[in-house]
Amino acid sequence: MKPAPFAYHAPTTVADACALLAEHGDDAKVLAGGQSLVPLLALRLARFAHLVDLNRVPGISGIRRVNGSLEVGAMTRQAVAERSDLVKAVPLLAQAVPLIGHFQIRNRGTVGGSIAHADPASELPAVALALDATMVVASPSGERTVPAASFFVSTWTTSLGAEDVLTAVRFPVWEGRTGFAVEEFARRSGDFAVAGAACAVSVASGDRVERAAIALFGMGPTPLRAADAEAALAGAAVSGADLAEIGQLAVRGTDPPDDLHGSSSYRHKVGAHLVTRALTRALEEASHG
Repeated sequence: MKPAPFAYHAPTTVADACALLAEHGDDAKVLAGGQSLVPLLALRLARFAHLVDLNRVPGISGIRRVNGSLEVGAMTRQAVAERSDLVKAVPLLAQAVPLIGHFQIRNRGTVGGSIAHADPASELPAVALALDATMVVASPSGERTVPAASFFVSTWTTSLGAEDVLTAVRFPVWEGRTGFAVEEFARRSGDFAVAGAACAVSVASGDRVERAAIALFGMGPTPLRAADAEAALAGAAVSGADLAEIGQLAVRGTDPPDDLHGSSSYRHKVGAHLVTRALTRALEEASHG
């Protein structure tokens, strides 16, 4: 298959990109790494009259520390993030990136593209949600920031407007006795996850959980925060926490898809188990280093 005809635009500034998107509205689509968009176009599952390619826009790639956060430019290749020593400051991100597709995908795919695509089975949106990341968004009216909690709206849908460009993502850096783990189950290595969990914990003196963050992916139309499970874990003694119960609590109330990859009830069981495994690893790391 070949994509439907489209006009190709290659702006060289963020302002020009925003202007093009504002001009063409819903008929335009941003092209970043293209690892999700191009197959959809080729199969004619999506059609856009205008593609706005960000690959010639300077200043929206790269990784840097900014005021207690790690700022990752939206056009940073996933393979660059995978190899970056700076990304080690955000272990949850460092663990998640190698799980994305295959290395050929990561060579072209971008961090911002994966997050803006908002596939509910994708790792990076869940990491952004778990860590309360902040999205830096440019538009013709200026720059603004959007918290991850209000960024993901539905499957493949975010709060970005038609004229908006995601330029960077800021991941908070956790300090102290912390532990992180990403667990997922996929039919084959490189496939999208049937279910997954991204977990972060902070342990205070007395070996009690001071802070917990649990995000699920593949379990609904967006990545999901398991707020009840986080609250149940906060303050618990590391040695006495019933992680299997926390895993069950994390998936309670979710409505996973029922498709050829797995039934909803199957995803419930797998998701609970993955949360338990991820928390076990994270707590072990936080307690013992």
